Amino acid sequence: MELPLVARVQQDVEVPEVTDLEGAIATQIAPLIEINRHNLLGKRIAITAGSRGIDRIPFILGMVVKLLKDAGASPFLVPTMGSHGGASAAGQEEILKSLGITEDTVGAPIISSLDTIQIGTTTSGVPVWVDKNAAEADGIIVVNRIKPHTEFKGDIESGLLKMMAIGLGKYQGARVVHNHALRQGYARVITEVALTILDKLPVLFGVALIENCYDKVAMVEAISREKIYEREKELLQKARSLMMALPFDHIDILVIDEMGKNISGTGMDTNVIGRVMVYGQKEPETPDIIRIVVLDLTPETHGNATGIGLADFTTKRVIQKLDMHSTVVNCITACTPEKGRLPIALATDREAIEYALQTIGLENPAAARLVHIKNTLHLKVMEVSEALLPEVYNNKNLHLLEKPRPLAFDNEDRLYPVFVSR
Repeated sequence: MELPLVARVQQDVEVPEVTDLEGAIATQIAPLIEINRHNLLGKRIAITAGSRGIDRIPFILGMVVKLLKDAGASPFLVPTMGSHGGASAAGQEEILKSLGITEDTVGAPIISSLDTIQIGTTTSGVPVWVDKNAAEADGIIVVNRIKPHTEFKGDIESGLLKMMAIGLGKYQGARVVHNHALRQGYARVITEVALTILDKLPVLFGVALIENCYDKVAMVEAISREKIYEREKELLQKARSLMMALPFDHIDILVIDEMGKNISGTGMDTNVIGRVMVYGQKEPETPDIIRIVVLDLTPETHGNATGIGLADFTTKRVIQKLDMHSTVVNCITACTPEKGRLPIALATDREAIEYALQTIGLENPAAARLVHIKNTLHLKVMEVSEALLPEVYNNKNLHLLEKPRPLAFDNEDRLYPVFVSR
């Protein structure tokens, strides 16, 4: 089959970035530590640690630990990721390790357990479950990135409140929240559960992180417990404005080198690919992508292929790496079995792309509007087919790095990945 020729393109967007991360964290947290000093001296403080690949997260958590220790506290980390890691304590600790988060790197013990206790019920009747170790601590500090969610839209999406409602809930809490959210709405249930946690447990403050479109920390803000809800709504809009998107509204085939839980909760960010696949949620109008091809899983996802159902074609390599237990637990807990559906799997990358080209309604596959990306986090450098070059030339943020050439495959017909430049 004659495949489209592709040109390497770079997308440049001016965005803020925190260069002195240590100074920014210290400046933000110091006033709240001073306010809470009487709640810290000699106290056991739980710090949340999630499953996402956040920029320099081991350093950030280590700084929080250090500042707490300087105030006389005894901090420890709690894996805060709902059912991830196969809904096992060892699996969740392994996920943190893969992100560089260990007792040695952060300077505090990691207490991983799936034990939870019910601390109350929301006004709409949702039981609120929380990690037992965190609930029994003298204080809790919530650390998380704020960003648009991949499965719903609301005043709050992915951030500190979700970290409390679903992350701290472990398997039991995540399952309950998702079950109720399917009918009552995600933003409503997550907010009610998180506000119950703020009312019942000694959450001292939150540390909100916002990343820019190049996956670098753009903002750090420590927020007092009473301001978390209102401030998170504002920070979500800031995070949304810094997201990078695919620079084309209409694409025939999107080829993605890799997907995984460290990239997005759904393996690939639904805000980028324009597919949500959640009951009761409206599908985005753009980008309009006819076929999505996923070629591999990241090592950091540990076989969890949640979100693979968003793709149309994949490779046998992905199927061989897939951990069915972790994927099933994650999809069932989130009430999104659709995300675990398996697309057509071909023996090689070339075959997957060729079969996709046969299903886009074009007699001449070489004329396809094809985009090749590393993953949905890395959208600075990409390969685009000749059919998209007129739009490249008319976009001031896009710059041609190489003239069109054939898609490059190795001797086993594996597509060479996109080179990601930072």
